[in-house]
Amino acid sequence: MGRWICCLCSRVADPLMLLLVLALSCSPSIAAATSPSLPHIKPSYSFGRTFLGLDKCNACIGTSICKKFFKEEIRFDTWLSSHLKLPPSYLLSYSGNYTDDAKSWRLVDITRLTSKYQHDRADKRICTSLLKTKTCSLERALRRTQRFQKWLRAKRLTPDLVQGLSSPMLRCPSQRLLDRIVRRYAEVPDAGSIYMDHLTDRDKLRLLYTLAVNSHPILLQIFPDVEGWPFPRYLGSCGRLLVSASTQPLRDFYSAAPEVAADLALQLLAVLRSMGTNDLNYFFYFTHVDAGTFGVFSNGHLFIRDASTLGIIDKEEGSQLIDGQQEHKDIFSCLTVDCQSAFVSCDSIREKHSLVMVCQELLPKLLQGKFLQPVQEKIDSFLQHCASGLTDDQGVNEAIAKLAEILKPLRSCDSRFAYRYPDCKYSDKY
Repeated sequence: MGRWICCLCSRVADPLMLLLVLALSCSPSIAAATSPSLPHIKPSYSFGRTFLGLDKCNACIGTSICKKFFKEEIRFDTWLSSHLKLPPSYLLSYSGNYTDDAKSWRLVDITRLTSKYQHDRADKRICTSLLKTKTCSLERALRRTQRFQKWLRAKRLTPDLVQGLSSPMLRCPSQRLLDRIVRRYAEVPDAGSIYMDHLTDRDKLRLLYTLAVNSHPILLQIFPDVEGWPFPRYLGSCGRLLVSASTQPLRDFYSAAPEVAADLALQLLAVLRSMGTNDLNYFFYFTHVDAGTFGVFSNGHLFIRDASTLGIIDKEEGSQLIDGQQEHKDIFSCLTVDCQSAFVSCDSIREKHSLVMVCQELLPKLLQGKFLQPVQEKIDSFLQHCASGLTDDQGVNEAIAKLAEILKPLRSCDSRFAYRYPDCKYSDKY
């Protein structure tokens, strides 16, 4: 057919027409390029297993959200076109975008349990201490440990299985808290059971590894935001990366307007009160707070952004582990901290513990120099009284009550505070 057309073309009188027909009919490459039937090749993003930490599984958090990464339904803010590379792997957290329908996107935080340097150092420690080599199969090494062998045989997660782990959440464990962990562990299909029958060996290792490195994702799972707990929503994990709802760290609001600072300070005090007194009779306390511990959603609502330093005391059952037992340590006790670190005694934790730390570290930076005298002077005085109240429980509570009384009329009711607007117009609560 092509030869016949070319012969026909040779009889065309117009040289320009001849060239056009030859170009379209006698050149296979051009004809193929103009064919509408060939599929369009979509640019594809490329993930490395090392970046995600999948090469370390099952010494990782989980794989529940990996499909989202590979289907490009989770994207980094700086990674929205095919020619851009992945962000640096040494960062502790990343800002990203998440979608369920490829049309609407929402902001998420993508974080590591700890820095890549600490992860690499912990991996090396596992190999050198357990197998006496510089590199090894982390899973094979951890499976051989006495602790994990006990986990494999266990039907229920009991205090002796977590003793010596460095997580503040597990320093004073109760059986009720451990049952809640197993029942609500989101990296496995929900069985609603306190027994670990539905956990495979792989699942048990991932849960143990997460608890040993950083309990933040576990807290988000077992105390979800949909039940009113002040934590961002847990969306899933892939390798050693965790995805949760996005919050802006409190440090970004240190220079905020006075009415915004007053609102956030009141929210901060309310969160601490709820963590001390709640329907489930769990007492939450911080072992450390800084400008990144708390975060603020786009609607102005304040949440706990980093739960890694939260300890829990069960006021209903009490601790099932006496302090002497906590000295039992192994490789799981040393993945992110010095093995020689001393545990805080459960009996030494006071209810004002977190309040004093917040008065020392956060509220002065948030409220300093924001208001006219004599209001500012009163605020500074109450903060100082609270910060120095380690030996005076009643004095701390009174200072906080008076501080809240001063701050309430200083906040405003407008659309900047979407989490309570327009309700604040019609309620005395605000």
